[in-house]
Amino acid sequence: MDGFVITILVILGFIVLGSIKQINEYERGILFTLGKYTKVLNPGWVIVLPIFQSYKKVDIRTKAVDVPEQDAITKDNVSVRINAVIYYKVFDAGKAICEVEDFYYAVSQLAQTTMRNAVGSVTLDELLSEREKISTQICNIIDLATDPWGIKVENVELKDISLPEEMKRVLAKVAEAEREKAAVITKAAGEVEAAKNLAEAANTMGNTPGALHLRTLATLNDLSSDQSNTVIFALPIEVLKAVEGFAKDKK
Repeated sequence: MDGFVITILVILGFIVLGSIKQINEYERGILFTLGKYTKVLNPGWVIVLPIFQSYKKVDIRTKAVDVPEQDAITKDNVSVRINAVIYYKVFDAGKAICEVEDFYYAVSQLAQTTMRNAVGSVTLDELLSEREKISTQICNIIDLATDPWGIKVENVELKDISLPEEMKRVLAKVAEAEREKAAVITKAAGEVEAAKNLAEAANTMGNTPGALHLRTLATLNDLSSDQSNTVIFALPIEVLKAVEGFAKDKK
């Protein structure tokens, strides 16, 4: 009889020890009793009765999921390949287990579909220049869809946007044309500014007696160091007439 009691106690001891489960701080447990959802188990040691009860752990830490590269077509019919990283966490473990079969897979598939739809609603220029805006738009759409699952989408980052080689060459030509356009505009603006300065200088010299002669002498002084140059000066007609008149008076 004593051996039977000891055996029963040992069996009960093993059952009790087997019923003790540990939930870590970064986890939550979902308890089911006779197959029905009972409650969420908080961190610590909990008792789960064998046969009658079962539980499932859910990691509530933020997860970084790499969304596979997707083929998409922009609004202006340009084919691109795009991938992203999505950051999300479980805020309601009960919903994450009861409302969706596999929330890891479901979030990944939803992110892929949303990414393709978002790229298809914008042009290539918008996709390249407004990446943060599009990332926020994708994040909001996914977060709204996953809220009933007890999942909070914290951020979506577009990692890379790949273009076909033909489109890369076209964009390079466009960029080159833009640079040439900017260079021509800058050069024209410089010519206008130089013309204004020259006009102002000519006006000053014309209104100042002897200024042109002084400038001519200064130019001759600058050229005097190099004997190999032939210098041709264009003199005003008034000067030539004055010289001609002076020569006639001498005769």
